[in-house]
Amino acid sequence: MSEGLRDARRARGWSQDRLIAEIELYARRHLADVASRASLRVYVSEWENGRRPISDRYAAILRGLLGVTDAELRGAAHREAPPAADGYADLLARIDKASSVSESMVNTFNDQTELLRTFDRQMGAAGLVDQMTGHLAALEDALNFAVLPGTRQPVALALAGASTLAAWQALDTGAVERAWRHYELAKRAAQDADAPMYLAHAMAEQAYVLCEAGRPALGVDLVRDARRTVAGRASARLTAWLWAAEAELCAQAGRPDDCRRALDAATAAIPEGPEDRDPDMLSIFLNGTHLARWQGNVLAMLGDDEAVGRLYAGLKALDPTFVRAQAGVRYDLAHAHLARGEYDQADAHLRQARLLANRTGSVRQMRRIDMLSSRL
Repeated sequence: MSEGLRDARRARGWSQDRLIAEIELYARRHLADVASRASLRVYVSEWENGRRPISDRYAAILRGLLGVTDAELRGAAHREAPPAADGYADLLARIDKASSVSESMVNTFNDQTELLRTFDRQMGAAGLVDQMTGHLAALEDALNFAVLPGTRQPVALALAGASTLAAWQALDTGAVERAWRHYELAKRAAQDADAPMYLAHAMAEQAYVLCEAGRPALGVDLVRDARRTVAGRASARLTAWLWAAEAELCAQAGRPDDCRRALDAATAAIPEGPEDRDPDMLSIFLNGTHLARWQGNVLAMLGDDEAVGRLYAGLKALDPTFVRAQAGVRYDLAHAHLARGEYDQADAHLRQARLLANRTGSVRQMRRIDMLSSRL
């Protein structure tokens, strides 16, 4: 109990006083009743020291603020036990329920995933943890008790897309183990759905977990394996996305030549025109403008002078609803200006990046921003 709350708070760089202020702000926004500030100071201290259990009311607030699941917040001992199967009658009832999942129900699942994706890119992942946990649980339950392929495949495909989104959200909030487990779930679901594009996408995003953990070379191997997995069966947009991901990981791994070759391949593969959604992979947002911004990010890592121009062009064309992406571009511009010794410009962009990252609650971005700030 104590470690979960303390670790989540520290991951955001929050003091106990900051956490208390955020609880009060949350309560005002949601018209919720919370204790006085003096009492909250006592509660937070006792929660973190294991002297007071976190009530369900405050756990709901803390999950929304910190982007952690209930198990991560309060410990494995507080996980609710799954309902026990009551013999064959209960099993058959679950199978019958799963077999009745219609195409319209699968569409509803996919619509919910899309809604969660929209909220995520505008407001960040932290406040969505409960909704995403429930969404995945419903999809998993439907898949676990579906028997025939005609029922399993569309549900598995919906689960693959939702799990990949949940994994990226977990990585963004600093829940690395949860991110890894969600990617494993996404890969299993993609295999069940016989969907190589979804499998390759999950593998390539999972490579970022390895990179964040300090193993970028292993991440390069995984993203290359993802390309081989989908060879000849990927859409042009996914192909470009995989090459761009490989370029970024090669830059992180200190392989500039491989990085530039991958960038060239991404440029050659990207379809022309402003459309950015892949009809076969709705989780992919990529067109020539987005790719230019991504190239700027990669070139900034290499210390290339071309990075600044590409990043400014990407920032100008960026959809303002992509708040986390804006924070990323600002960070990349700060990095690029710093490499050129332009400290005032770097500082200005880093301040903007910090404001945007705070707005979305992105632990991953705040960690990168803090590291770059130490060099200014």
